[in-house]
Amino acid sequence: MTRRFPPERKTAATRRPRRSRRAPSKGGETVPLYGLHAVAAALANPLRRPLCLHATHRALALLAQRVEIPAGLPVDPVKGEALRALAPPGAVTQGLLLEAAPLAPRGLEEAAPVPGARSFIVVLDQVTDPMNVGAILRSAAAFGAGALVTQDRHSPPESGALARAASGALDLVPWIRVSNLARALDRLADLGYWRIGLAAGDHPALARRVTDDGAIALVLGAEGRGLRPLTEAHCDELAAIPITPAHPLIDSLNVSNAAAIALYELTRRGGP
Repeated sequence: MTRRFPPERKTAATRRPRRSRRAPSKGGETVPLYGLHAVAAALANPLRRPLCLHATHRALALLAQRVEIPAGLPVDPVKGEALRALAPPGAVTQGLLLEAAPLAPRGLEEAAPVPGARSFIVVLDQVTDPMNVGAILRSAAAFGAGALVTQDRHSPPESGALARAASGALDLVPWIRVSNLARALDRLADLGYWRIGLAAGDHPALARRVTDDGAIALVLGAEGRGLRPLTEAHCDELAAIPITPAHPLIDSLNVSNAAAIALYELTRRGGP
């Protein structure tokens, strides 16, 4: 009987390579990762444990050009219709679906600044949309952020949709989940980070606040509500991205867009 992944829910891990006839094992959960970039990054990540790869012939050939297929990984050759039946509804697989174990938890100490480098990380305060978190991970990877920090609650789980929005960055940028964001921000200060909260309102422009080489923790809140008061209280300062809307109804940015602009500003510190 064909087993199909439900809408972005984790399913039981399996190891046998037979197409859609594999009985679920009892040893853990899996995350369905799909799309060329997400699957290639997962296979290249030594911290990721792949379980089974479902792939069309053409997609498998493209994947092999980008990354080495691990020896011993069960590969299930499928046709497009069969793959769509296995994937979560609406998933754009590009002919690839990788069943993988979730990434192991990471500790906050792993986010310690790199001596002599312009270290910066991203901290999210209850940003729950997986597409936004995935896009922020992608920007974090593109601009060289050292880590993403979120709460273990009020943030999305690993999922194929998030991984595809991240375009591989889920397996490139350490994602650190914490139980208490305020305490985590205090610990980041102990590690040497200057905590800048991005907020709307009458605050100095971010570009004017990031002129030195110190380590920076960029803190962003959920759309609409923004940073919670307790989170703001655990920032060293607040800054804004000035916008001059051409239309009076546009007075704010999507959080992932704001993150990309802010990360760009961090990379050009001291530049023109």
